[in-house]
Order: sequence, then structure tokens, then C-alpha cells
Amino acid sequence: MTRHSRGRPAPIQLEFDDVLSAEGGVGRDAFESLFPRLMALRDEVGRVDVELWQSGAEIPAEKQPLDAGFIPLPETILGEYRSQRDSSELGRILQVASQLSEMVDRVVVLGIGGSYMGARALMDACCPPYYNELSPGERAGRPKLYFEGNNVDNDATAGLLHLLGDDNRNPDWAIVVISKSGGTMETAVALRQFVRALQEAGLSGSALAERVIPVTGASGKLADLATSLGCPERFRVPEGVGGRFSVLSPVGLLPAAILGLDVVALLEGAAAMNQRFLQADPEDNPVLQYVALGHLMEQLRGATIRVTNVWSKALESLGLWYDQLLAESLGKQELGATPLTAVNTRDLHSRAQQHQEGRLDKFHTHVVVENWRTDPLPVGVIGPNDDQLDALAEVTLPEIMAAAIEGTRQAYRDAGRPGCVLRLPEIHEYTMGQVFQFWMLATVVEGRLLGINPYGQPGVEAYKRNMKRVLEG
Repeated sequence: MTRHSRGRPAPIQLEFDDVLSAEGGVGRDAFESLFPRLMALRDEVGRVDVELWQSGAEIPAEKQPLDAGFIPLPETILGEYRSQRDSSELGRILQVASQLSEMVDRVVVLGIGGSYMGARALMDACCPPYYNELSPGERAGRPKLYFEGNNVDNDATAGLLHLLGDDNRNPDWAIVVISKSGGTMETAVALRQFVRALQEAGLSGSALAERVIPVTGASGKLADLATSLGCPERFRVPEGVGGRFSVLSPVGLLPAAILGLDVVALLEGAAAMNQRFLQADPEDNPVLQYVALGHLMEQLRGATIRVTNVWSKALESLGLWYDQLLAESLGKQELGATPLTAVNTRDLHSRAQQHQEGRLDKFHTHVVVENWRTDPLPVGVIGPNDDQLDALAEVTLPEIMAAAIEGTRQAYRDAGRPGCVLRLPEIHEYTMGQVFQFWMLATVVEGRLLGINPYGQPGVEAYKRNMKRVLEG
């Protein structure tokens, strides 16, 4: 039985565990001595950069690109929706999502990197487990959602096309394609293949066009293709919002709305985190505290690997979203910590040995969920007791998980491997909005602290150029 919260969940909380200890950790004096610098960076990131970006003035060379548009985005979208409702961008997103639910039973999201990872994190976190296996009634009439265009894996693409029924004369699926430029090879190739499948199923003209919903820039290859196809609906990737910072734009909001998720709560959670970031003192500011902990562990303890331990399978894709955010934003000029996501208790049986007794180069963040969405499952009794678990028959899975969390944290503390805890009251759209904005703000502040531009990803462009050269002979 699924249990639903009433109203908005409590704010997420950052707990220090023993990372502030002088032995193995950063020490409270070093932690607090960084506060003045972090306060100055908060003003730079949250106010100066945003005002510079909004003003349309020339951006100084050292700050190009400046993709600060993600910061005020939640408040902007919510404000437009509350004043304009159906004619606002969010209103249109909700309308298109509703239309798709009436039109098709399956939607394929084509995109790579930030164009799909946030949406995938929202689906895995906020939808029931095995969502695509549920009946239409259990999905409240919402479509199944599949993700492609994020690789050039022949068998995976062929498998999804086969599942969709590429010889079906009455296809029950549509495409959401997400690419700011339309020039990313993986997504562009997939779009051709999936549009061709719709054509082979007998769709053409307006019937085909209404099955393709682009999320793209104001101009570019995908915008041009959408015009050529005659797509009646399209959404914009906002200017000044980079791909990995775009989850709270139509990039993430449209797939979330298709799934029937509460996108208003998602944006409200992000707006609440903005307020904490801009107004709270460092002692009560999780963004600034997280930056200080990670930075000092790297500088003082050589912890160049950031391990995000998510204690829920539903949060694995969230961890992978953060991996991209951190890697692309800070992995420059031979700087930046290496991100790694572990899912526990699963990965305690694969990674924990190395984390427990390997090199002292890791800083652990434990992402812990306080309240599960479903009723607790007891171990139970089956008759035979050969596994000797009858003594635990009344113990529930959440109680076992809580014991595993505490046992692991204690083992890491005893081994001089400190960390912190990011505590989520429950998995909910409002909570996810807080977490997304929390990590995006923290990543930008840390980039400024390191003296590098957290926006842009020049290294990614090198492989694209080389791949194009190889293909063109």
C-alpha cells in the first residue's frame, strides 16, 4: 500500500557526521574560517552573476560562458504560471502532457546527458517501481516512458524499436526529442530512426508531426527540422541554461508532466532552496556547508573522489545525474573531484571493501530517506527456519535498512573515513526540487572557489570533432 504525504515535506537537512573532527576530517576551525569567502561567493553566484546575465550586458571573458539562468528559473516559471495559467509555458507543458496521455500509451524521450538524466532521475524517484510494467489504470492513464538517443548502441535501439512495434500500422507511441542545437550525433541519429519507424507505421503529414514534440533552442538543426516536419508543439531550452543545469526547465518538466508528476511542487522545492541559499547564514546554509566540506576534504585530506551513497534504489539515477553535474562542471584545468555513485545496501557487497580499507581518497555523502512511501514489509515466517531468521520475523525492511546505514557510517567513522548525511524527509517532487537546486548551486559555488568556470564543457567537444572527422573519412 502506497502512503502519500499531506502538504509539502519538510526541508532536506545536511548533517556532518564526524567530518568536522580534527582527526581524519577537516576540523571546525578550518570549516568556519572558510565562511567569509563562501559568503562573498554566494553574493557573486546568486546575485552578481544573475544580474549580469539578466542585464544583457557584455559578459567578461573570464566568465564566458555564464549560464546563470538556472538560478532564478523556478521562480520565473512559477510566477508566469500563477499569473497566466494555461497560456504560460508551464500551462502549455501540462496541456501537451494531457494530450499525449489521451493520444498514446508510450512516449520515447530522445536526449543525452543533461537532456535526459534529470528526467530519468525524476521518473525513477517519483514514479512507482517498475512503472512501465504497470497497467494503464495503475499508471493513472499516463504513458509509459522510455529513454533513447543517449548512446549509439545498435542492439538497444533495435530492441526498443521492436518493442514499440516498428511494423505496427496503428502506433500508440510518440517522441519527445530534447536537444538545444539538434547537432548532437547520438540524439540526431536516434530521431531519424524513430521518426522513420513512425513513417513506416503509416504516419505522415500532420499525423506524424503531432507525434514529435521537440524541446530545443530558438534556432538550430532541431528547430529547423521541427519546422520542416510541421510540429505543432515545441518548447524552448532557455537561453543561459546549460544542459546539465536544465532539469527545472521544459527539458525535465515536460517528461515529468507526461508521467503525471507534481511539477509545481518540484519548482516550489527548488525555489525554497534558492531562498535558503540566498538568505541563511553559513551555520544554517546547506549549500555553503556542503561546498566547504567537499573542498576542505579535498584540500586537506586528499579526498579527490566524491562518493554519493544513495540508500534507495529509487535514487540511483539522481546520483548519476549529480555525477554528470560535478564531472562536467569542475573537471577542468586538472582540477575537480571525481564523482562516484553507490547504491546501498546493494553496493556494500561490491564497493564497500575498497571504501572501508582502500586508499584514503574519498569523501562520502550518504543520501538517506527518512520515510518510505509504502507500508513496511516484515521479514515474516514461512514455516521452515533453516535460514534462522524467525527471530527477526517481525523486523521490517526499513528497520534493516536503518541498521545498515548506522552500521556502515560507524564502520567508516572507526576507519577514519568521515562523511556527511543528506537527509531527505521522503521521496517527493518537492524534495527532488530541493536536491536538484542544492547540488547545482553548490557545484557553481565550488567552481568559483576553485577559480574555474563551472559552466561550459570544452573537453566534451573534442570527442565530437574527432568522431565527425573519422566518420567523414
